[in-house]
Amino acid sequence: MSLMHWLIVAGVALLVFGGRGKLSSIMKDAAEGIKGFRKGLSEEPTAAASEAAKVNDTNTIDVKAKTKSKTEA
Repeated sequence: MSLMHWLIVAGVALLVFGGRGKLSSIMKDAAEGIKGFRKGLSEEPTAAASEAAKVNDTNTIDVKAKTKSKTEA
C-alpha cells in the first residue's frame, strides 16, 4: 500500500477514534439536521395555506378566449 493509502486510513481512524467523541458529535449534528428538515417539511403546508388565505380574490377577471378565424391568422 502506498503512503497516500496509509494517510487516508490514518485520517479515518482519527475521525472515528479522535478525542472527545468526534464521531458522536458528528452523528448528533446530522440527526439535528434531519429533524430540522422534517420539521420544515411539515410546516410548509400550513404556511402555504395561510398565504393563500391572505390573497384577495376580488381582483380576479374572468374572460373567455376568442378563437381566431382563418382570415386573422
